[in-house]
Amino acid sequence: FKLFYPPLPKQEGGVRDLFALFRLPLGKGIPKRLKKTIRKPEIKILTTKTYTKLEELVAAGWVTAAEAQALAAVSEKYAMAIPPQMAASIAAEQQAQPAEQRPLARQFLPDRAELAVAPQERDDPIGDEAHSPMPGLVHRYPDRVLLKPLVQCAVYCRFCFRREQVGSPNPPLGDGEMAAIYDYIAARPTIREVILSGGDPLILSPARLQKILHQLAAIPHIEILRLHSRVPVVAPERINPAMLAALRPTARPIAVYILVHSNHASEFSPASGEALAQLAQQGVVLLGQSVLLRGVNDSAASLIDLFRTMIRHRITPHYLHHPDLAPGTAHFRLTIAEGLAIMQQLRGRISGLMIPHYILDIPGGYGKIPLNWDYVSQTDGGWEITDPNGMKHFYTERMQP
Repeated sequence: FKLFYPPLPKQEGGVRDLFALFRLPLGKGIPKRLKKTIRKPEIKILTTKTYTKLEELVAAGWVTAAEAQALAAVSEKYAMAIPPQMAASIAAEQQAQPAEQRPLARQFLPDRAELAVAPQERDDPIGDEAHSPMPGLVHRYPDRVLLKPLVQCAVYCRFCFRREQVGSPNPPLGDGEMAAIYDYIAARPTIREVILSGGDPLILSPARLQKILHQLAAIPHIEILRLHSRVPVVAPERINPAMLAALRPTARPIAVYILVHSNHASEFSPASGEALAQLAQQGVVLLGQSVLLRGVNDSAASLIDLFRTMIRHRITPHYLHHPDLAPGTAHFRLTIAEGLAIMQQLRGRISGLMIPHYILDIPGGYGKIPLNWDYVSQTDGGWEITDPNGMKHFYTERMQP
């Protein structure tokens, strides 16, 4: 059994081997549209097993041969990768739950519905390109930038808003590209926070990640480094001593946050719990971000279970995203009214620590806004307040004589 990966052009940092950076078989599962001009020398497969091909799903018993044939067009268009820890969780789910109650399979296994593109869907649903001054950098808000050092992930979500970009065989940004980004940030003292995403920054090699964080921490006006990642939950073996050391920038003390992406409580395992504990013990601030998804977490009970699980692992739920208008994702989207109704059910039932901001990233690059029921409206002499049960109350701010 062979694994293929593309030969990389020599980078300014001397990087040739994608595996030396990622330690995962990311060369597999590259959509055909991305490898038309790539030579593919054979190398031996890594011992770590990541499912990247439909025939592997058939062998696991997750899809039939006929279903795999029907899914071929999906796998040619969008990348698939399911690392060992998540594969084990999906296998357990397949045995325990009927087909309509498998939130993990729905998130990570390809579906023919992905080929149906709605008219309002777009390749760049949140408008990154309109705010990108150079490759790998997005500057949408005055006080922070988004840095995308790579376009690969440990696992590929079927609803990803960057699904037209992630999974490419392109190598991480080279030293010259990174130097231009450091110069851009250093020249703009209003930038106080750098967010690493992409791609998943925690699949970079610890040495490469440490170098990036060190360079960013050396810029005097940078106060916060934030990483968006699924790795602590789906590939917890990567949170090892070398990675923990990489997350301690040596240039100067600086706040490091990780926004952990998880959408269902069943994603968490004892191994992910240990990885998250190590991050928290090191002083990394853990915040949670989730996407509201039909068939995955589209009920108050499911979200309560998720947010309670996050809190137990010292993750504070921060964002609940309304699904973006990515191509082929209509089967995941609820209406905003449905989302607001679910959020209203959370208030009063769980601690405020567990309730994230329900947000919409306005299509076209106009930024995030909170989606809220109006709990207050002004009246003559005061305010009408709506409590979590829908009851109305009068609140006055008049000073009594």
